[in-house]
Amino acid sequence: MIPREYLRKIRQIEVRTNRLAQEMLAGAYHSAFKGRGMDFEEVREYQIGDDVRTIDWNVSARTGVTHIKKYREERELTMVILVDVSASGVIGTGVQSKRDLAAEIASVLAFSAMRNSDRVGLGLFTDEVEQFIPARKGRAHVFRLIHEILFYEPEGTRTSCQQALHFVNHVFPRRAIVFLISDFIDQGYEKALKITNQRHDVIAVQISDPSETTLPDAGWVTMEDAETGEVIEVNTSDPAVQSRYREAALAQKENRRRMLQRAGLDLIEAATDQPYLIELQNFFERRILARSSYA
Repeated sequence: MIPREYLRKIRQIEVRTNRLAQEMLAGAYHSAFKGRGMDFEEVREYQIGDDVRTIDWNVSARTGVTHIKKYREERELTMVILVDVSASGVIGTGVQSKRDLAAEIASVLAFSAMRNSDRVGLGLFTDEVEQFIPARKGRAHVFRLIHEILFYEPEGTRTSCQQALHFVNHVFPRRAIVFLISDFIDQGYEKALKITNQRHDVIAVQISDPSETTLPDAGWVTMEDAETGEVIEVNTSDPAVQSRYREAALAQKENRRRMLQRAGLDLIEAATDQPYLIELQNFFERRILARSSYA
């Protein structure tokens, strides 16, 4: 049985994110993603005004009459939400941790998919995929996804985006919408991103916290990397140390951003101390604009 305090937290997130999905993003989701999948239906004779790119040259040559391929919009899409639950996710200097923020964003996306009758699956990963919930529909299913993201206890501490992406390629042979939610504090996964983005529609959601770019003024402190366990002593009161820390952290974050863009991914940036709704809306607007330009 789920503890009462857990149910209360899940319910709070459900109410808040379901409202956002219903009032602000449901139409945007439909416009951004519906019609991305097309199923072949039949061939028919070419008519004036048809798109010449749809001509079926094999059938046309065999019959002596020009034919085109006719497609219909794929009614049901599959969304896969991959959430990084490694040790760095517990970081949070404000009202929520990075993992709490990941849960909220995942919930908004899941409810948006649910309201459009799409299936949603979930993968929780560290240096391997530790928990997988197959794609299904329905409110009860989304409720379960929220619970798992918030309260799953991971065995690993490190991050491997590469393993998560390999898993998606193996489990989902058909094209899916893949939201990869992580702080991307990892290395060696750029090739996997490019390969997966060719097979699926991959969107990166980069989660961050202000503490990752700013050292507190607390004198000499012992710091431990949450994922590697490396321990160092740092004089956080030294302005030079603070400046170098901030510059290095911002440079790493920018390098990760550029790497994601090189892989051809759309990027949503979300921070624990900032409202995330604007970033989601901007993403959907960019998608809708891009689709209209290719229409």
